[in-house]
Amino acid sequence: MILPIVAYGHPVLRSVAEDITPEYPGLKELIANMWQTMYGSNGVGIAAPQINKSIRLFVVDSKQIIDNLEEDEKDEYPGDEGVKEVFINAHIVETGGKEWSYNEGCLSIPKIREDVDRAETVTLKYVDENFQPQEKTFRGVTARVILHEYDHIDGKLFIDYLKPLKRRMLKSKLDDITKGKIRVDYKMTFPK
Repeated sequence: MILPIVAYGHPVLRSVAEDITPEYPGLKELIANMWQTMYGSNGVGIAAPQINKSIRLFVVDSKQIIDNLEEDEKDEYPGDEGVKEVFINAHIVETGGKEWSYNEGCLSIPKIREDVDRAETVTLKYVDENFQPQEKTFRGVTARVILHEYDHIDGKLFIDYLKPLKRRMLKSKLDDITKGKIRVDYKMTFPK
Protein backbone atom coordinates (compact mmCIF):
# COMPACT_ATOMS: atom_id res chain seq x y z
CA MET A 1 0.00 0.00 0.00
CA ILE A 2 1.30 3.43 -0.92
CA LEU A 3 1.40 5.64 2.16
CA PRO A 4 1.22 9.45 2.28
CA ILE A 5 4.58 11.17 2.70
CA VAL A 6 4.88 13.70 5.51
CA ALA A 7 5.65 17.22 4.24
CA TYR A 8 8.22 19.68 5.52
CA GLY A 9 7.03 21.40 8.69
CA HIS A 10 5.60 18.27 10.33
CA PRO A 11 7.19 17.77 13.79
CA VAL A 12 7.94 14.05 13.18
CA LEU A 13 10.63 15.12 10.69
CA ARG A 14 12.48 16.91 13.50
CA SER A 15 12.35 14.20 16.17
CA VAL A 16 15.09 11.65 16.88
CA ALA A 17 13.59 8.25 16.08
CA GLU A 18 13.57 5.28 18.47
CA ASP A 19 15.14 1.85 18.02
CA ILE A 20 12.65 -0.98 17.55
CA THR A 21 12.49 -4.70 18.39
CA PRO A 22 11.56 -7.64 16.13
CA GLU A 23 8.11 -7.52 17.79
CA TYR A 24 7.32 -4.11 16.31
CA PRO A 25 3.68 -4.47 15.14
CA GLY A 26 3.24 -5.10 11.41
CA LEU A 27 6.94 -4.60 10.62
CA LYS A 28 7.06 -6.78 7.47
CA GLU A 29 3.98 -5.06 6.05
CA LEU A 30 5.38 -1.63 6.98
CA ILE A 31 8.64 -2.39 5.12
CA ALA A 32 6.69 -3.61 2.06
CA ASN A 33 4.59 -0.42 2.16
CA MET A 34 7.73 1.72 2.44
CA TRP A 35 9.19 0.12 -0.71
CA GLN A 36 5.89 0.68 -2.55
CA THR A 37 5.69 4.28 -1.35
CA MET A 38 9.30 4.99 -2.32
CA TYR A 39 8.95 3.54 -5.82
CA GLY A 40 5.51 5.14 -6.24
CA SER A 41 7.03 8.57 -5.67
CA ASN A 42 10.18 7.91 -7.75
CA GLY A 43 12.46 7.93 -4.72
CA VAL A 44 15.72 6.09 -4.08
CA GLY A 45 15.25 5.97 -0.32
CA ILE A 46 12.63 6.66 2.32
CA ALA A 47 12.79 6.78 6.11
CA ALA A 48 10.03 5.88 8.57
CA PRO A 49 9.64 9.49 9.84
CA GLN A 50 8.63 10.44 6.28
CA ILE A 51 5.57 8.21 6.68
CA ASN A 52 4.88 9.54 10.20
CA LYS A 53 6.61 6.74 12.17
CA SER A 54 9.31 7.93 14.57
CA ILE A 55 11.33 4.71 14.40
CA ARG A 56 14.89 3.99 13.21
CA LEU A 57 13.97 2.35 9.91
CA PHE A 58 14.79 3.29 6.33
CA VAL A 59 15.03 1.60 2.95
CA VAL A 60 17.46 2.42 0.16
CA ASP A 61 17.68 1.38 -3.48
CA SER A 62 20.76 3.07 -4.92
CA LYS A 63 21.14 0.22 -7.45
CA GLN A 64 18.63 2.03 -9.65
CA ILE A 65 20.99 5.05 -9.76
CA ILE A 66 24.12 3.00 -10.51
CA ASP A 67 22.33 0.78 -13.05
CA ASN A 68 21.09 3.84 -14.96
CA LEU A 69 24.48 5.56 -15.23
CA GLU A 70 26.21 5.77 -18.59
CA GLU A 71 29.42 3.68 -18.74
CA ASP A 72 31.68 6.75 -18.49
CA GLU A 73 29.70 8.05 -15.46
CA LYS A 74 30.31 4.82 -13.51
CA ASP A 75 33.97 5.86 -13.15
CA GLU A 76 32.78 8.69 -10.89
CA TYR A 77 31.67 6.16 -8.24
CA PRO A 78 34.42 3.51 -8.05
CA GLY A 79 33.53 0.59 -5.80
CA ASP A 80 29.86 1.61 -5.60
CA GLU A 81 27.67 -1.17 -6.99
CA GLY A 82 24.57 0.23 -5.32
CA VAL A 83 22.39 -1.55 -2.76
CA LYS A 84 18.76 -2.42 -2.28
CA GLU A 85 18.53 -2.84 1.46
CA VAL A 86 16.52 -2.35 4.66
CA PHE A 87 18.24 -0.58 7.56
CA ILE A 88 16.80 -0.99 11.08
CA ASN A 89 18.25 0.62 14.24
CA ALA A 90 21.11 2.08 12.22
CA HIS A 91 23.91 3.93 13.98
CA ILE A 92 26.94 5.48 12.30
CA VAL A 93 30.28 3.96 13.28
CA GLU A 94 32.30 6.42 11.20
CA THR A 95 32.35 8.54 8.09
CA GLY A 96 35.42 9.05 5.94
CA GLY A 97 36.96 10.00 2.67
CA LYS A 98 36.75 13.35 1.00
CA GLU A 99 33.58 15.43 1.28
CA TRP A 100 31.91 15.95 -2.10
CA SER A 101 28.99 17.94 -3.37
CA TYR A 102 25.89 16.51 -5.04
CA ASN A 103 22.50 17.96 -5.90
CA GLU A 104 20.00 16.44 -3.43
CA GLY A 105 16.23 16.48 -3.15
CA CYS A 106 13.77 14.99 -0.69
CA LEU A 107 10.27 13.53 -1.02
CA SER A 108 9.22 15.52 2.08
CA ILE A 109 10.56 18.76 0.55
CA PRO A 110 9.31 18.49 -3.04
CA LYS A 111 10.50 20.69 -5.89
CA ILE A 112 13.57 21.90 -4.00
CA ARG A 113 17.02 20.60 -4.92
CA GLU A 114 20.32 21.93 -3.62
CA ASP A 115 23.99 20.95 -3.56
CA VAL A 116 24.99 19.30 -0.28
CA ASP A 117 28.47 18.24 0.87
CA ARG A 118 28.68 14.78 2.43
CA ALA A 119 31.40 12.27 3.30
CA GLU A 120 32.57 9.83 0.64
CA THR A 121 32.08 6.78 2.89
CA VAL A 122 29.93 5.75 5.83
CA THR A 123 30.20 2.71 8.08
CA LEU A 124 26.96 1.67 9.77
CA LYS A 125 25.95 -0.82 12.43
CA TYR A 126 22.35 -1.92 11.94
CA VAL A 127 20.09 -4.93 11.70
CA ASP A 128 18.48 -6.10 8.48
CA GLU A 129 14.78 -6.96 8.04
CA ASN A 130 15.44 -10.35 9.70
CA PHE A 131 17.13 -8.59 12.64
CA GLN A 132 20.51 -10.04 11.68
CA PRO A 133 23.30 -7.70 12.90
CA GLN A 134 25.27 -5.98 10.13
CA GLU A 135 28.27 -3.68 9.98
CA LYS A 136 29.10 -2.44 6.51
CA THR A 137 30.91 0.41 4.80
CA PHE A 138 29.22 2.13 1.87
CA ARG A 139 30.74 4.60 -0.57
CA GLY A 140 29.88 7.05 -3.29
CA VAL A 141 26.29 7.80 -4.18
CA THR A 142 25.14 4.86 -2.02
CA ALA A 143 26.81 6.42 1.03
CA ARG A 144 25.15 9.72 0.18
CA VAL A 145 21.65 8.21 -0.05
CA ILE A 146 22.22 6.34 3.21
CA LEU A 147 23.46 9.50 4.98
CA HIS A 148 20.43 11.42 3.67
CA GLU A 149 18.02 8.77 4.99
CA TYR A 150 20.00 8.40 8.22
CA ASP A 151 19.56 12.13 8.81
CA HIS A 152 15.78 11.57 8.75
CA ILE A 153 15.96 9.16 11.70
CA ASP A 154 18.04 11.75 13.57
CA GLY A 155 15.58 14.58 12.92
CA LYS A 156 17.71 16.33 10.28
CA LEU A 157 16.93 17.42 6.72
CA PHE A 158 19.22 18.09 3.77
CA ILE A 159 18.37 21.80 3.89
CA ASP A 160 20.06 21.96 7.33
CA TYR A 161 23.40 21.76 5.49
CA LEU A 162 22.72 24.89 3.45
CA LYS A 163 24.25 28.24 4.27
CA PRO A 164 21.88 30.64 6.15
CA LEU A 165 21.52 32.95 3.14
CA LYS A 166 20.47 30.04 0.90
CA ARG A 167 17.94 28.90 3.53
CA ARG A 168 16.46 32.40 3.73
CA MET A 169 16.14 32.44 -0.06
CA LEU A 170 14.16 29.18 0.12
CA LYS A 171 11.90 30.33 2.98
CA SER A 172 8.84 31.17 0.84
CA LYS A 173 9.06 27.83 -1.01
CA LEU A 174 9.39 25.98 2.32
CA ASP A 175 6.42 27.93 3.73
CA ASP A 176 4.35 26.93 0.68
CA ILE A 177 5.19 23.26 1.31
CA THR A 178 4.20 23.58 4.98
CA LYS A 179 0.87 25.17 3.96
CA GLY A 180 0.17 22.49 1.35
CA LYS A 181 0.47 24.97 -1.52
CA ILE A 182 2.33 22.54 -3.74
CA ARG A 183 1.32 19.94 -6.28
CA VAL A 184 3.08 16.59 -6.47
CA ASP A 185 2.19 13.31 -8.13
CA TYR A 186 2.24 11.33 -4.88
CA LYS A 187 0.20 11.41 -1.66
CA MET A 188 1.37 13.88 0.99
CA THR A 189 0.34 14.75 4.53
CA PHE A 190 0.78 18.42 5.41
CA PRO A 191 1.25 19.89 8.91
CA LYS A 192 -1.91 21.18 10.55
